[in-house]
Amino acid sequence: MQHLDRQVIEQAITWAQKSETLWLCTVLATFGSSPRAPGSWMVVSQTGKFIGSLSGGCVEEDFIQRLGAGEFDQPITVMRYGDPNDAQGAHLTLPCGGILDVLIERLPTEPETLEHLTTLLAALQGHRRVLRNVHLSSGERYFTDEPGLGPRVTHDAETGIVQMRLAPARRLIIAGISPISAPCAAFAVTLGFEVIVCDPDEAACEDFSVPGVAVKALLPSVYIAAGACHSATAVVALTHDPRIDDLAMIEAVRTPAFYIGVMGSRRTSAARAERLLRSGGLSEKELDRLHMPIGLALGSKTPAEIALAVMADIVRVQHGRAINEL
Repeated sequence: MQHLDRQVIEQAITWAQKSETLWLCTVLATFGSSPRAPGSWMVVSQTGKFIGSLSGGCVEEDFIQRLGAGEFDQPITVMRYGDPNDAQGAHLTLPCGGILDVLIERLPTEPETLEHLTTLLAALQGHRRVLRNVHLSSGERYFTDEPGLGPRVTHDAETGIVQMRLAPARRLIIAGISPISAPCAAFAVTLGFEVIVCDPDEAACEDFSVPGVAVKALLPSVYIAAGACHSATAVVALTHDPRIDDLAMIEAVRTPAFYIGVMGSRRTSAARAERLLRSGGLSEKELDRLHMPIGLALGSKTPAEIALAVMADIVRVQHGRAINEL
């Protein structure tokens, strides 16, 4: 899940708390080229304000216009965009040439709506992995336990039930501010990560400015130890300062983070591994979780190239690709 998904649900909760009727739009399926994957969200308030994305903008604009004209007053509507053979969507050709199926749910101002959205947010925050079930004929929606890996969205044509697999929104914790930190944070934001940069130097934190990135003036190890990591979290240490990097690694291996890496040469990494085993109290199994040296071997030299190598390796691990498969 992307950080944008979490922002969509957080805003939906804010509007629901103000007793506004909402329309939650979900990409059910894509055919051909598509800017957004199945499961992507957009939420729209009764005043026409929206957050999230279904396409490059044309679908959003069409939906807002139709909503203003009084459409989508049913609990459930399924729209197909970009198909010239579909009467509802024939007038709209997507720039990418693809086709989108979009589920539109009208969420009324009632306690059940707020409760449902709160459960969604808890899943995106990593508190619980669930399947969201929506019955297309009745509009009934409920949650069941998430059984494991699988497609993000499935549609059982026989039962008319759509299931959406919910997992935590991706998070990147950058331990320490260095010349690599800013380009790494910027890359991560464009990839849809929630990005948090931690450094105990308050002055450095005040000077650090990357749009969409949270900065915390404290030791990264303290932040990590406070429960900041879930199963969709990557932790990277980028300072070459053992007082920051080593402590961050010691705490990170105690979490379910899917990627933990620290910057340094092979010689530096070997010395760090010995140090973490000897005085850091790490086991061989915990040490094996660390990506040292961090990143893909791209021959990177500049801060931006190193940041690219780091984020490429994180994406590789996230998608379960082995190095020899690249």
